[in-house]
Formats: sequence, C-alpha cells, structure tokens
Amino acid sequence: MHNSALTPPVPLPTASALAEILDRVRSRSPLVQCLTNIVVAPWTANVLLAAGAAPAMVDNPHEAASFAAVADGILVNLGTPTEETARAMRLTVAEAAESSTPWVLDPVAAGGLAWRTALAFDLLERNAPAIVRGNASEILALSGGRGGRGVDSSDSPEAALPAALDLARRSGTVVAVSGPVDHLTGGGSVVRIANGHPVMTRVTGVGCALGALMAATSGVTEDALLASAAATAILTVSADRAARTSALPGSFAVALLDELALLTPEGLEAEVALSAAAGASA
Repeated sequence: MHNSALTPPVPLPTASALAEILDRVRSRSPLVQCLTNIVVAPWTANVLLAAGAAPAMVDNPHEAASFAAVADGILVNLGTPTEETARAMRLTVAEAAESSTPWVLDPVAAGGLAWRTALAFDLLERNAPAIVRGNASEILALSGGRGGRGVDSSDSPEAALPAALDLARRSGTVVAVSGPVDHLTGGGSVVRIANGHPVMTRVTGVGCALGALMAATSGVTEDALLASAAATAILTVSADRAARTSALPGSFAVALLDELALLTPEGLEAEVALSAAAGASA
C-alpha cells in the first residue's frame, strides 16, 4: 500500500526558480516541435524565438515521429486538426513515449466538437503528456463537461479547478488552466499566477503560444509544475509590460514579442505575482 507519509513533498515553484528556468531557456535554446494550428503557427514560432527557444513546425506524418526523437519538447495543439495532422499527432505522441520527450497537449475547443474531443482523449490514453494546457471550459470538457463556445471559455479557472485536480490525478499530468488568474496543478498542489492583461484575449494565438512555451520550459526541467508555471510567468509578465505602452491589439502583439525578448530572469523574479499552496483538494 502507498504510504503518503514516506513520500517527500513536491517542492512548490518559487519566483527565483521561475527565473532560473528562463535563464536555462536563454542559454540552452530548447528545440520545440510544434504540431499546431494554421491560424497561429507563425505567431507561435515568433513567441518561441523571442523567448529564446528554437521552433520547428514539423507536423506531417512522414517526419513528425522521427523529429520527436530529437526534440527537447513537443506541443500538440488541436486548433485545426485534419486527418493527416491527427495521424502525425498519434505517431508523435507514441514516439515521445519511446524517447521520453515531454509533450504538452492543448485541447483547443474540446467538448464543443466531438471529433477533436475524441482525439484529445485518444492522445491522453496513448501517452500522458507532461502538461495539459487549456482554458477552463476545455479542461472541464476533459472531465465530461460541455466545453465552451468554440475556442472561448464560458467558465472561470476557479470553477474548473476541481476538474483540473481530477484530471491531473487520473492522468498523472500537470494541468494548467488559463484565465485572468492562471491555476496550475499537479493534483496535490495549486499554483496561481495573477499576471496578464485583458488585451491578451484580443490577439489570436496567445494561449496557443503559451502551450509552446510550456513545451520549451519542459525541455529544460523535469519538474512539469515548475515548467508550466515558468512559461505562464514568462508570457504574462511580458504581457503586463507590453500593455503599459500598447493596450490595442495590433501594437500590443508587437510589443509582446519585444518584451519577451527583453525580459530578464531578474525582472521575472521581481514582477511575477505568484502564490502556491500544497495539499489542495477538490
């Protein structure tokens, strides 16, 4: 029988630990394979480059699996799946298991559309991802909820927290619920990050790019909760900075890329609005 008293507690992320992850991304430039949607592919690549990672948009079934063996992290995003990309995703996830490559699932619009919802469950069953990142409605859908309105959430991260805890425990993954306050959990702890700006929701692909950043940070640490928190902090602190000078969507998108490139580990540590609690329950 499992004896929880003998299990060492999982260290909760600190601001200094998040800063260290940013430093590692800058110095190691992790190679991130992105099987993502056609709406956001260039934006996602630019976000990764600005943060210091190396993007590779290898998403066809002839090459995706072999590339997964050499990637440092993988993003699987279900924004615009086709039969061909779905096949590539299945092959990639299988190879990730063989190669021990961390991967991130972004179940875009899960719950609202049956085929992609089934694909999300299929991928989860084939090989549990290091991180599942989605909005509240998408996370609820993976626990049997109805999903949101297309890619938009109709639920709050707080409302989705019990479902996130349940999914994390069942699948052995970290679940990151994006929203005004991001909630991240490995099933036994909850980390909250309160940075970010409402204009982020008016630029397509910001959430999708966050999944890619999580794949990048997963490539420099084996601690998936730390990786998800670091990626969230990197993006949202940069967004706070960008919104100070550019609160309209077009100029904000450019400013966000600039602030990602300018962000230092010291700046991240000083500005992240982080809170964490161990022993969370549904």
